[in-house]
Amino acid sequence: MDASAAGSRGGPALRFLCPKISLLSPPSRSLLRWLVGAPRVLPPFTVAAVLRPTHGDHAAPDLPREADEIRGLLPRGFDIIGALLVGGGGSDADVTCALEQARVLRELLFGVAASHGLVGGHMDAATGEIRFVLSESGGTDSVEGSVVTWEDEPGRLLWEKGCLLRCQLPLKLPLYLRPDVNSGIEERFSSLIESTIAKLRDPHVSYLVEGPITSSESHHSIILRGDDLSFDSHTHGNSRKNNCTTSIVSCSEFFTEKRYNFSLTRENADAIAITVNQSASSLKPGTTPVVEYFPASAPASLRVIILKLDILCYTSIDFPVAAAVSELVIPGLADQMIVMKRIIASEITQQVQLCPFHFIPSGLHVPVTAIYNTRYGEIEERQSELRKELHIRLGLPLDRPLLRISNALTFGSMGKRKKSMPRSGIHPAYVATYTPLLCFPPELHVGSCGSSLLREVHREIPSSGVSGGVMSLIDGSYEYYHYLHDGIDDNGWGCAYRSLQTIVSWYRLQQYSSIDVPSHREIQQVLVEIGDKDSSFIGSCEWIGAIELSFVLDKLLGVSCKVINVRSGDELPEKCRELARHFDTQGTPVMIGGGVLAYTLIGVDYNEASGDCAFLILDPHYTGTDDLKKIVNGGWCGWKKSVDSKGRSFFLKDKFYNLLLPQRPNMV
Repeated sequence: MDASAAGSRGGPALRFLCPKISLLSPPSRSLLRWLVGAPRVLPPFTVAAVLRPTHGDHAAPDLPREADEIRGLLPRGFDIIGALLVGGGGSDADVTCALEQARVLRELLFGVAASHGLVGGHMDAATGEIRFVLSESGGTDSVEGSVVTWEDEPGRLLWEKGCLLRCQLPLKLPLYLRPDVNSGIEERFSSLIESTIAKLRDPHVSYLVEGPITSSESHHSIILRGDDLSFDSHTHGNSRKNNCTTSIVSCSEFFTEKRYNFSLTRENADAIAITVNQSASSLKPGTTPVVEYFPASAPASLRVIILKLDILCYTSIDFPVAAAVSELVIPGLADQMIVMKRIIASEITQQVQLCPFHFIPSGLHVPVTAIYNTRYGEIEERQSELRKELHIRLGLPLDRPLLRISNALTFGSMGKRKKSMPRSGIHPAYVATYTPLLCFPPELHVGSCGSSLLREVHREIPSSGVSGGVMSLIDGSYEYYHYLHDGIDDNGWGCAYRSLQTIVSWYRLQQYSSIDVPSHREIQQVLVEIGDKDSSFIGSCEWIGAIELSFVLDKLLGVSCKVINVRSGDELPEKCRELARHFDTQGTPVMIGGGVLAYTLIGVDYNEASGDCAFLILDPHYTGTDDLKKIVNGGWCGWKKSVDSKGRSFFLKDKFYNLLLPQRPNMV
């Protein structure tokens, strides 16, 4: 852990789990940052994430609008613990103002004053030095802090101590409207939402709690009744007993010792699942159901409001699950209903189709939830603007699609879960359903043809041997295409096709495109369609090069490419600086074509002072099985120097080379 003292005196420490770069921003003007923590789980004054205000300015942010949006974004369990002003003078008044704004925002979010301490501070944009004050729980006085620490392994602290709970709840809410009167619709809708929220705490509502399922273990499950949720949770905050009542079963009971010590990734997210049911036990034994008739005073039409609630909550693994449901899950469902009500109310006459999705984009350690109107397509401008606003709030780059639906977290075990709650007498409005979600190991992908494709084969590659070099590598996931793959005998002519397939796979896996990786014939058809080749080219074994690849990428993906020409293999090391800049800024695979050979370049190691360099080559000429060890040991993916220690040249002196540098689309 890197600890830097902001002052010489001892005092309370401020710990950051997010990197320092997440606090900074290119503009030189002063900017405010909301500090997010998890006071129930993490040590006091620990910042797990940073949010940027998007309404108002740092001097006068629109706090009610900020609260409305953050309420739907942050899972319950995460909380606003302070504010930090980046840039500007950093006077005492600035620090105090940041603290007060955090206090007001937090009260707007939860309706009550914070029961934990709050932070107000200032960060020098040039030096990164932070000056801050702390106010203790429930107090208005503040003390100056002196130590700032930056955690090296933030994920470990978050997920060793905490876990996720997930609740999906589809609702159908009846809204009766008079066709000739538009006034009062929002009020009636608000009343409907409030009554639905109140029913979540009805003593006859049951909560089925289930742990994640794996193929090697049975899952633990319990049913919580309404009465189980009305106890003093603080009495049993750290209890963990094998034979205990449902009221004091801790969240850790739903994971094995190793299961809850995991790293949260997009393709591997475990959560305790909560299913909400309203049982028929509300009727007393022997009684007969009664139907009451209330005639309408005027003609009315029925409008069914469909809500697909899907929330995450974060809590300590030692926290009683009944308390988690009462204090996190139910308020979380209420929060999401309120957020959806606000969205729907603005378009009450439209068929709004809201659906929440959970994300943990690269660089962020805290999961966030985005509510999208699925009536709009992914390329719809309105949806794009919403994603752009979220990117700005989360400090994400604006040139890559990190919050598209295809990037959402997948909870692989959810699709295997059996409905163990009795079906009879369950009100259909309170039955949660699960959608099967597939989760693949990170190094393996099941392709459209049913074949197994290796990913990121360079991860096990030893060092390049460049002394003092700086590595610049591909950014993101890709699939390794090579000779004879998919049963196609392209040995001797298909290397450029395979390089193109690897490049297209990169765009697919980074969610820039959803098209299938094209076959050799489909690549040839594209070149014929655009007029680059005549019809006899389809089905042939003719080579293609970098220029043809650029045509296909433009036609299929709308991707532009830069081309670097070198007259001889001896000149390639001179392009290392430019290639390093490409990987640092674009991060896409590069195709190298020269003579009769084509390679895929996925990184360079370059010492700018000495000029020494190495190229990380993914060789499509491999003809064996997809055995990672065999590929690495055989040098089919590895670091290559232009001239090795024995004087042998990898790139030929008497051949020209074209380097195709696909560009990253500027989109979210």
